[in-house]
Amino acid sequence: MRRRDVLLAALSLPLSEMLNTAARGAPAAAPDDTPFDPLTVRQLARDLAQKPFKPPDMSLPDTLKNLTYDQYRSIRFVPEKALWRGMGLPFEAQFFHRGFYYSDRVDVFEVSQGRARRVVYSPGMFSFDKVTSPEPSADLGFAGFRLHTPLNRPDHYDEVAVFLGASYFRAVAKGLNYGLSARGLAIDTGEPKGEEFPVFKAFWLERPQPKTSSIVVHALLDSPSAAGSFRFTIRPGETTVFDVETVLYPRVDVAGAGFAPLTSMFLFDANDRAKVDDFRPAVHDSSGLAVHNGRGEALWRPLVNPTDLQISTFVDANPRGFGLIQRSRDFRDYQDLEAHYEKRPSLWIEPIGDWGEGGVFLVEIPSKEEIHDNIVAFWRPREPLHAKGEYAFTYRQHWGKGKPPSGVAEVTATRAGRGFDPNTRLFVLDLQGDKLKGVNPADVRALVGGGAATIQHVVTQPDPETGGWRLSFELAPGRQSFAELRAQMLIGDEMLSEVWLYRWTP
Repeated sequence: MRRRDVLLAALSLPLSEMLNTAARGAPAAAPDDTPFDPLTVRQLARDLAQKPFKPPDMSLPDTLKNLTYDQYRSIRFVPEKALWRGMGLPFEAQFFHRGFYYSDRVDVFEVSQGRARRVVYSPGMFSFDKVTSPEPSADLGFAGFRLHTPLNRPDHYDEVAVFLGASYFRAVAKGLNYGLSARGLAIDTGEPKGEEFPVFKAFWLERPQPKTSSIVVHALLDSPSAAGSFRFTIRPGETTVFDVETVLYPRVDVAGAGFAPLTSMFLFDANDRAKVDDFRPAVHDSSGLAVHNGRGEALWRPLVNPTDLQISTFVDANPRGFGLIQRSRDFRDYQDLEAHYEKRPSLWIEPIGDWGEGGVFLVEIPSKEEIHDNIVAFWRPREPLHAKGEYAFTYRQHWGKGKPPSGVAEVTATRAGRGFDPNTRLFVLDLQGDKLKGVNPADVRALVGGGAATIQHVVTQPDPETGGWRLSFELAPGRQSFAELRAQMLIGDEMLSEVWLYRWTP
């Protein structure tokens, strides 16, 4: 399955009856509305997990099956039909039609004053250019939805978040464009047996209050291995923040669960340009994985586009945060007038409460084209999730231009090439940060390691062109098939910079 394709790509009955209806794939129907409270979706997930998994309803009229990309793109939601249009509220919701890669039916409900009402699908909500419109009486449900709010200027409702495809969703902050994505849950990512993709099968959108700056979205997740409930409190702005509360109910033991999963794209940069024939200096939605671990270290792992699948684990306990970060915000570093990679958001995960022991996992998948999302990062608990259990995780997502400061200098660029000896590799790291300003060069030292490989010619020096510092060294791998590199700048035992980590392969 192509991740980029996945990305691009009912409560109106009593609880028990709603679950039976959803399992059959039939649309929810009956009373006008039903009671709803903060525990409703959680109870739905708990009950759903007690029953065998039923695949989502994928049935569609023949005219909507096997659509091309252009045909699907020609189906457009009519903005005047947006939920809450003309009500003077700070948010509106628009919906995606089913078709192309998005054949799963998703039911959507509006919640107001403690009651939930299903948003009824109608072909009249959409304009059909290159596709035959369904029958007027068709009840096809939706593929997903997007939220709009006055983000960049007060007189225009900008698209700020999208929930579409499996359990994928994306968001932007002020002045940024869409880039990487998040998911509700990852299962067996990178495993030889194949990945399981949980899906959001229903959403509940709470009607926002006038003049409020946030909106609440509830989601019901389902998969062969687990069911779960999600509550998203979304606050758009200079940094768009999602508060995420999730409770999972495994049907079976799950050893390969990934919490707060992030999905991105990395094709090449100055550290990884082998066999690249492209006019652009870099192509990626994210340049590296950042981790603030429970031991107080700030880690930076530049991403690579590997020859073979790579999985890296950063073992930790009670992490302070992690995320996929796009560090360079200068157009000249990408030179792409269409993609504008300098405007792609970073996504930082801030755990709320103690997450215990586990690790941040980084999966890097070989890719030859920028249309594929080939980078995944997530937190995996040390202990597997057990069938019939209940697991609650709460965290905050920060969609914006970076991550919270760590108090030490950051590696702003990683460059690599042939060393002075053709059997070595030269690494050059640029660093920036207040921690490096005014220090005596004679006091600065670099701690560089390469495991069994040899590190030589380590040099640290101020960079008068940038006002930062530069750290360089040569790797002599010898007969090693890979090397785990680690570098950091210090004065005595005081950390001046984050810890730079890198896996070199021939």
